[in-house]
Amino acid sequence: MSDLLRLATAGSVDDGKSTLVGRLLYDTKSVLADTLDAVHRASADRGLSTPDLSLLVDGLRSEREQGITIDVAYRYFATPKRSFVLADTPGHVQYTRNTVTGASTAQLAVLLVDARKGVIEQTRRHAAVLALLGVPRLVLAVNKIDLVGYDEVTFSRIAKEFTAHAVELGYTEDSVLEIPVSALAGDNVVERSANTPWYTGPTLLEHLEDVPVEPDPHDAPFRFPVQYVIRPRTPEFPDYRGYAGLVASGTVQVGDEIVVLPSGIRTTVTKIDTADGPLDEAAAGQSVTLLLADDVDISRGDLIADAGNPPEVTDDIDATLCWLAEKPLTPGARVLVKHGARTVQAIVTELRDRFDEQKLSSVDSPGSLKLNEIGRVALRTAEPVPLDDYSNSRRTGAFLVIDASDGSTLAAGLVGAPLPVMDGVESCTEGGVTAARDSHALVSPGP
Repeated sequence: MSDLLRLATAGSVDDGKSTLVGRLLYDTKSVLADTLDAVHRASADRGLSTPDLSLLVDGLRSEREQGITIDVAYRYFATPKRSFVLADTPGHVQYTRNTVTGASTAQLAVLLVDARKGVIEQTRRHAAVLALLGVPRLVLAVNKIDLVGYDEVTFSRIAKEFTAHAVELGYTEDSVLEIPVSALAGDNVVERSANTPWYTGPTLLEHLEDVPVEPDPHDAPFRFPVQYVIRPRTPEFPDYRGYAGLVASGTVQVGDEIVVLPSGIRTTVTKIDTADGPLDEAAAGQSVTLLLADDVDISRGDLIADAGNPPEVTDDIDATLCWLAEKPLTPGARVLVKHGARTVQAIVTELRDRFDEQKLSSVDSPGSLKLNEIGRVALRTAEPVPLDDYSNSRRTGAFLVIDASDGSTLAAGLVGAPLPVMDGVESCTEGGVTAARDSHALVSPGP
């Protein structure tokens, strides 16, 4: 089992995400004394008799004043069993873009719902985004269970409705766990609650500590985006030429044959350097410098890959976009595509489908993609780009769409990723509804 779990929280406004994260930090004693003192003072100033644990997460002044989470707040904590990197993401619809950011590297997501409201529009939207991003495991935290009198029937109804929705999105029932919690009171967050004797599953922390986590894909094809070319030009290293970056997937050993993309030049690895000395082998997640047998032309943005299993190099991209900008996307739009450290010009040649995350259906050939909408598009890039399918590599199968005029991020793109449901659910067209041919969802969330 991995000793590190990357997780994200998601949910609608006022569902209690920040309070839940604050409760986790507080009950696992992961809060410094001076920080806790500041929270007690701020809570007392508001006339509260107990500490407002959401203040441990909502760090921006504007967030504290408005009582909402705006930015992604990353928190780090640990127990004797495991370390955690947690991204607390916003709940408001206009900040869905930040939910995409926080969930993009998550191995598990905790999706909150208010027990009084149940599954709502934003719940379904977040579930669709999490499925699209390939987050492999979900926890449905039915929060504020104390406000419905710890009612088992209410919890069971919400859990059943959400699990059915998640299964339609491609999840299995085994990959979804429902837990009744009260972040404010602490029920079933860290300590098991006597108020829910009908619930026999783990607490949230117990599940986070024990849930199996897929390791970094060391058995995937080797991918190494070049971040920096190192040439000291000093008397000590007169001929040194290394290529620095983070191993995105797979492993590489001294003597391995590699290919440099998009040029297609092949050579072999002669040395793997690190700040702590040379290695015989490097794996996904390690920052290293590669030295090669031949003096080839490599620059920032190039990709070094397994010569026996390289990615496709293409200037035609079929991808799914999570549109994150106020300005709608229309066919013919000229944008920038940032893949790894490489940025190229591109044009949107076609909008193929738009996904309706509420009805779990698709609209063919939409006229535009608006804020928070998900759609499948075709892009033509000015230069060839080496791309993996997102289902094979989350790191080298994802890219950003950027506004060339001001550098703002317009969309998160997933190469080849189908919409969460394209088969098995009705497909909507302007002329009516046609039944899909197959009975299975195309997205099966994976690591």
